[in-house]
Amino acid sequence: MRRECALCGLASMSNRARIAVAALTLSAAGFVGIINRESFSPVAYPDPVHGTKVPTIGFGSIEGVKMGDAITPVQAINRTMREVRVYEDALKGCVTSPLHQHEYDAYVELSHNIGASAFCRSTIVKRLNTGDYRGACDAILLFKYAGKQDCSAPGNRVCSGLWKDRQRVHAKCVGQ
Repeated sequence: MRRECALCGLASMSNRARIAVAALTLSAAGFVGIINRESFSPVAYPDPVHGTKVPTIGFGSIEGVKMGDAITPVQAINRTMREVRVYEDALKGCVTSPLHQHEYDAYVELSHNIGASAFCRSTIVKRLNTGDYRGACDAILLFKYAGKQDCSAPGNRVCSGLWKDRQRVHAKCVGQ
């Protein structure tokens, strides 16, 4: 009689080969992570850091958004799906190392929040491209600022949600 081991599944997951970035696409769980992180707003609102200079709508969309714009949930999902493709294309252009699906999902999700250019210039990519996978995941935690505010500071009441999100994406990246 064969006994199942709760940790055996985790061991086999970590032994799976990484996949070339060009062959990966954001998983459904990764997409849900993005829309859950952002939550839905049917009307454009000022960005918490940049104010009305960066109006935001739907699930965190900013491209071409003007204050007063409105969007339905279906339109917002479709828009976010189109935007995700842009972030995926950028990631595929700057990351040369193969990844696990959970790492890829974490990096696309982070890119959606910080922008493709910032992601591709980041310490994350430098570490990834040298094969330092854990260091790359840890570098997610370097994105802890909203404007000049350190969101990881104990007792922070301004942007503690950003820090909690970075910790969640970091945990996803390392496979927890």
